[in-house]
Amino acid sequence: MGKLLYGSPSMEVDFDDRALMHLQIVITAKLRRGESFVFTWRDTLEVGDGRSSFWMHSSIPLYFRYFGSRVPVINRLWIEALSASSNSPGGLHFSEEPPPVPR
Repeated sequence: MGKLLYGSPSMEVDFDDRALMHLQIVITAKLRRGESFVFTWRDTLEVGDGRSSFWMHSSIPLYFRYFGSRVPVINRLWIEALSASSNSPGGLHFSEEPPPVPR
């Protein structure tokens, strides 16, 4: 289980390493372009089962901490879905990985 740490003092949000890697790609691409945005996810039962959001801006400290040492295989469809969400008026909404496309 990886962690996204944001702000100072930092807030911690747990994500599976695979999900965190996909989020890192999308978030860093937007921040690299100087684009600020809202990032929203569904909270776990342990923290209330609601929703939470961060205002993502390049001036705010951001740290991705992974539990495992292996870099996951990237799912282009997931990157595209997260990127499309990040470019919407509501900002980036974390979504589960889409199923693979049948061949």
